[in-house]
Amino acid sequence: MKQILLIIDAQQELIEGNQEQVAVFKKEQLITNINLVIEKASEFNVPIVFVRDLSVAEGKGKGFQVHEKIAVPKDTTFFDKTAMNSFHGTGLLNYLKSQAIEHIIVMGCATQYCIDSAVRTATINGLDVTLVENGHSTIGSAVLSAEQIIKHHNETLHRHDNVENFSIVRNAEEDLFYPTHNIYR
Repeated sequence: MKQILLIIDAQQELIEGNQEQVAVFKKEQLITNINLVIEKASEFNVPIVFVRDLSVAEGKGKGFQVHEKIAVPKDTTFFDKTAMNSFHGTGLLNYLKSQAIEHIIVMGCATQYCIDSAVRTATINGLDVTLVENGHSTIGSAVLSAEQIIKHHNETLHRHDNVENFSIVRNAEEDLFYPTHNIYR
């Protein structure tokens, strides 16, 4: 099964925060887990794709780049987006189809926005998705804490289906590159 690791909006300013916004929940754990899964992907020769949001740091400078503590491999593919959905106007779906990808492992920010929309869009477009339980983060809202948002999405998106394809939630320490979707079919 052909697969990729998709890391969304793991950008310096989004993770660390700025004058107007706080850092994401458990940012150090997020960075550690992203690096762990990147290392595993490299061991399995799984391609890595980063999506960056052009609204972060006005799309320029250090704040726009992938977080400085994340080990970005040299052969990484990048897509930049203007919408919340990583598939909207980016060429990401065409890239995945051209590579015959069937399974994506998703990590990054922000849980209730870009992560949620990517997981749901991927299943609609014929992909199985593994969301890394401890590999996405966000900030809190007026209604829910960041921890509550993350837990809610991990529960909601586990076994979220669109008939043939669906998402499951697994921990960064698991063998993510051995998909387990078929045990639920």
